[in-house]
Amino acid sequence: MKLHFDVATVLRGDYGALFLHGIELTLAMAALAWILSLIVGVLLALIRLTNNRLATSFVATFVAYHRNVPMLVQILFWYFGISNVLPASLQTLLNQYNGQFIFAVIAIGLCSGAYLSEDIRSGLRAIPYGQYEASRALGLNFLTGMRYVVLPQALRNAIPPMVNHAVLLFKNTSLAMAIGAAELTYVTRQVENETFLSFESYFVATAVYLGLSLIIMLGGAKIATHYRIPGAK
Repeated sequence: MKLHFDVATVLRGDYGALFLHGIELTLAMAALAWILSLIVGVLLALIRLTNNRLATSFVATFVAYHRNVPMLVQILFWYFGISNVLPASLQTLLNQYNGQFIFAVIAIGLCSGAYLSEDIRSGLRAIPYGQYEASRALGLNFLTGMRYVVLPQALRNAIPPMVNHAVLLFKNTSLAMAIGAAELTYVTRQVENETFLSFESYFVATAVYLGLSLIIMLGGAKIATHYRIPGAK
């Protein structure tokens, strides 16, 4: 039996354009979700440092929810649940500007932010207490001391686990196909349905995911090496 391997067909013409669009949307979704997750992660880590019981309880609950509820469920909850309680005018606006993409970014970003907050918190705990005292000695308050002295060092310590979460976040964008976001996995299924070339379609998607994941890992390794604090383990 002769095997027929026809990758060229799934990359030709409109199908190639679909794949390209899917890759672009996937990268955009991953980048925006990563920015959101970093902002959320930093804020949650800083809130925990306040030692306010109510604030720390909120953060602990937020982290526990996002770490124990599957990300797919969170994406569905945002798209089918949260969207329905929004004002009708806002729902219409979101539908006009690719609401699937927006809700996927929010859900993935918040979930990843919960994980990142723990990494950043570990990075903060690795900073010697003398650095906190030094910032106070310079006349800096809590926020400015964190911004200019402590947090930059903590983020440098946390780069390796943050890179791992960046790769995981990138791969989790595939879950957005469940709400109709036309990312790479969604368009792969569309191409497969139209060409009936299942192996070739998913081979292309697998190669793209693998290649981009390796690029993120290699880029992250270079960044970690460049910003590594001398003497840090």
